[in-house]
Amino acid sequence: MKYPDELIDEIRSRNDIVDIVGQFVSLKRSGSNYTGLCPFHNEKTPSFSVSPSKQMCHCFGCGAGGNVITFIMKYQNYTFPEALKYLADRAGINLPEAEFTEEEKKRRSRKETLYNINLKAAAYFCWCLQNREGEEGLKYLKGRGLSDETIKRFGLGFSPISRSNLFDYLKKQGFSTELIRESGLVTYEETKGFNDKFWNRVMFPIADEHNKVIAFGGRVMSDAKPKYLNSPETEIFDKSRTIYGLNIARSSRRDFFILCEGYMDVISQHQAGFDNAVASLGTAFTSGHASILKRLKKPIYLAYDSDGAGVTAALRAIKILRETDMVCRVISLKPYKDPDEFIKAEGAEAYEKRIKEAENGFFFEVRILYESKNINDPDEKTAFVKEVCAKLASMSDEVERENYMASFADRYMIPVETVKREVSAIAARNGGEYGIAERPKSSLARAKDPDAGIKKIQRTLLTWISEEPKIYTAVKDIISPADFTDRVYFAVATRLFADVEAGVMNPAAIVSMFEEEADQAMVAEIFNTELERIESQDERRKALSDMITAIKRNSLETMDAKENQSMDEMMRILEERKKLEKLKNIKFTI
Repeated sequence: MKYPDELIDEIRSRNDIVDIVGQFVSLKRSGSNYTGLCPFHNEKTPSFSVSPSKQMCHCFGCGAGGNVITFIMKYQNYTFPEALKYLADRAGINLPEAEFTEEEKKRRSRKETLYNINLKAAAYFCWCLQNREGEEGLKYLKGRGLSDETIKRFGLGFSPISRSNLFDYLKKQGFSTELIRESGLVTYEETKGFNDKFWNRVMFPIADEHNKVIAFGGRVMSDAKPKYLNSPETEIFDKSRTIYGLNIARSSRRDFFILCEGYMDVISQHQAGFDNAVASLGTAFTSGHASILKRLKKPIYLAYDSDGAGVTAALRAIKILRETDMVCRVISLKPYKDPDEFIKAEGAEAYEKRIKEAENGFFFEVRILYESKNINDPDEKTAFVKEVCAKLASMSDEVERENYMASFADRYMIPVETVKREVSAIAARNGGEYGIAERPKSSLARAKDPDAGIKKIQRTLLTWISEEPKIYTAVKDIISPADFTDRVYFAVATRLFADVEAGVMNPAAIVSMFEEEADQAMVAEIFNTELERIESQDERRKALSDMITAIKRNSLETMDAKENQSMDEMMRILEERKKLEKLKNIKFTI
């Protein structure tokens, strides 16, 4: 549906981007902006910037960005109307009855069909489990101590040994071959045709926070590999931002979440009364998972396996949680491997006691590091203290840092003055700053752009104009939107110049001119160009003159390169050359 621009502007203006992004990302003030870990790619240090003045966000690592509407679209995997409704409801604005375009109808229909395919598949697997085809699977689940009520609550099922029973069943339900294939429930080979992806496995439906089945996990009944198999990612399933069991756990009356590693760990804890248990689908815990849990404002208790791999996973999760400013504790499961084993052996009461005794996440890290060193060796003890001090120096909050320094010194019998000196020295080497000293380069490759140099100059000018509209007044007789040769840059310049002429400045509205996500991200990048601070008026004038000269020269070169020029085009080239010549003698008033 095409909503009126005035309505879109009102919804956008009534939803402050800092408030909205702050629900999902832990943000910290950084000058006039806010920064945090990007929710759209894995990173260890913040590269995601949110601008209150421009009402825009931009990731300097992966390039994602836009206004509050595009953020919700990308984060929640919503269509434009869905995101607009979410924000309208939040602001108490009534949207008119939706009339969707054909493209919007098609996308909504595809998503709804994928949800329905998964729902039908879940029902099929449940039926199989309770019938002759699923005897082995039901025996396995009963052997793991699960009750009929728990099996029903989690919708557990079974995929029998068959080549294409599920595929044939879904076809009979009226679903197209194309969408069944896109659901990830079947595979295709030229020689064998369509085959069910899951067979001879106990099936665990994976639901989103709205209780819609979006994928499946399957545990094999034989010695085949892999032991656990998950659905591939689809239009409705992103494993880096999906947490198993959260659809149930978010309603728990307990004031914390228990984060573990597997389906059975979650299910066995729920059955024992710990209905706040969740898992990250057997995949590595990511900043995306942390962002989801962050907005629910509950501490995290880790219940990872007690073996070496579990400890490594816990250390990784602690680091991510700390970077997201989340409180974290670690539950000791020894001498048992996982929560399921512990509860079966010791019972719920003993597990509750372990929860109450859970170790502070930071001191879990310190203890593991301590146990890896020979503290009787002065060199190893020195290395231990320095490594812990580096962790302490990464804490940007002064009160938190002081408390942890004192506690560490006391626990490990190290003079607190020694700890403070080392932490201060580390901060000094980082330019006198505590916390994260610098942003690492993103591991995500960005395509090389032959026009990157001139685009950076154009971005700088457009950002400068958006922050200081008087710059436009100084250059409007020399430069025009036509000098911005890229399609998106031309559209941005056209709208920005018109807005400045009208006395309006609303970069967030310019984002909404574009429908493609890549274009929206490009607009966010344009308006988030870092401007070099120049105090001298003469230097500011020179910088502006250099920019205009470079943009005009590039524009002329582009026009010159065009074949079969018309008379009007040739006359324009002559006029533009005259303007370029005059630039040498112009002294801008800014």
